Amino acid sequence: MKKVGILRFWGTNCDRDIWQAAEVCGFKPEWLWQDDSFEAKDYAYFVVPGGFSYGDYLRCGSLAAQTPAMKSLREASNKGFPIIGICNGFQILCEAKLLPGVLVRNESQRFIDDWAELKVENKSPFTQSVGQRIRLPIAHGEGRFFAGDDELKKLEDNGQIWMRYMDNPNGSLKDIAGVMNDQKNVCGLMPHPERALLEWMGGVDGHPFFLEAAR
Repeated sequence: MKKVGILRFWGTNCDRDIWQAAEVCGFKPEWLWQDDSFEAKDYAYFVVPGGFSYGDYLRCGSLAAQTPAMKSLREASNKGFPIIGICNGFQILCEAKLLPGVLVRNESQRFIDDWAELKVENKSPFTQSVGQRIRLPIAHGEGRFFAGDDELKKLEDNGQIWMRYMDNPNGSLKDIAGVMNDQKNVCGLMPHPERALLEWMGGVDGHPFFLEAAR
């Protein structure tokens, strides 16, 4: 059975949801604590879950980005292993410079808890159908994607924009809901696919996210 590495930091609170998502999709989940070192070859892919790592002190994800586990994750990234960061996990990957841009306070200055419709802009290890529209929950206070003009152009030109909001909920530039690194093996998004896994959750559009990367 293929293993999925799930990173955990002080304050992470969506880790159990990711664990259950991996199990539902037929994988063996394994915790990777913030102080752990690990070998990328032991895992099919890695997930950096949502939550409030280190209480979101300083900037969201900034302290988690400095932990020993992120050194191993960076090595996994350099070797081309699939990595996905969800919500706070997306913030952590940006703070660690494994993804471009930064997530800042929502334009409304309010926490948003809702569902969002998204469009898949470019192929990734976690989504294959370009142009597909999906519906996922969002829950964030600092989910507005921001980058400079030159970096935004680079993301467009290189096909690194992973997903866009169909109805932008937070003021993200270019309606960006998720991006990829230039190698396109590291992906981050603010919506929560693990919260749209089974019908009783309100939708199943999140299910493929936990299957595609291991194929």
